[in-house]
Amino acid sequence: MGSASKLYLLVSLVAFSAILASAAGNFYRDMDITWGDGRGKILDNGQLLTLSLDKPSGSGFQSKNEYLFGKIDMQIKLVRGNSAGTVTAYYLSSQGPTHDEIDFEFLGNLSGDPYTLHTNVFSQGKGNREQQFHLWFDPTADFHTYSIVWNPQRIIFSVDGTPIREFKNSEKLGVPFPKSQPMRIYSSLWNADDWATRGGLVKTDWSHAPFTASYRNFNANACVASSKTASSCAAKARASGNNAWFSQELDSTNQKRLRWVQKNYMIYNYCTDKKRFPQGMPPECATANLS
Repeated sequence: MGSASKLYLLVSLVAFSAILASAAGNFYRDMDITWGDGRGKILDNGQLLTLSLDKPSGSGFQSKNEYLFGKIDMQIKLVRGNSAGTVTAYYLSSQGPTHDEIDFEFLGNLSGDPYTLHTNVFSQGKGNREQQFHLWFDPTADFHTYSIVWNPQRIIFSVDGTPIREFKNSEKLGVPFPKSQPMRIYSSLWNADDWATRGGLVKTDWSHAPFTASYRNFNANACVASSKTASSCAAKARASGNNAWFSQELDSTNQKRLRWVQKNYMIYNYCTDKKRFPQGMPPECATANLS
């Protein structure tokens, strides 16, 4: 290889490394606390982030980067004790009236009662694709890993490596799929006692405030889309040697794990809610899209 070719290769690799992010997370480098007037804190030299909620305000943060496809991991320890009325949201989202969004929301509950893990997918501004779960462990006792794999074929929601939901690309059925709008990571802890716990029947008990959620071990093995077009970002991801997520699907073992979760821990699935869709179920519900 000539010197000119070697130089070109070196420049290409340097440019490529700026596109694909897969470094161990540091919250000072990766996130901005965006609201809460001091209720959000970055601690332990950037290795820990906490959000707090009291009666005057909650708090939140967002990623410095925007991403277009990738595998996003975050370890979260949820609000302990009586968390009724609180919501800890962790999601990817673009902006505007036709935004795309991939949601984890953790709905608090009375002490001893399980959290509800609420998931949703928005594409071109349309959501209404909720699935809800209880968890098979106490999410307040320790940190657990909540992951999103997002590639052009599917979105996979996982908890501690166990898939709980798969949303496949069903554009052939006329269902929009998030594939062209880069999204930031957002998280917030806020009061939603008008709906979060038992439809709003159980209100937040402010005598337990402040409520705190903790975050660590953020990792984004993903395409950083800032200042790049969607197509070039995806092309870089396809060319990477560290891109298993770009074509990831569920093998037979993980399909069994997904069915186990959905059989034993799913408490709501929009695809079985016929009363909600009297004019006909969403077209993706007729496929194997939602096991």
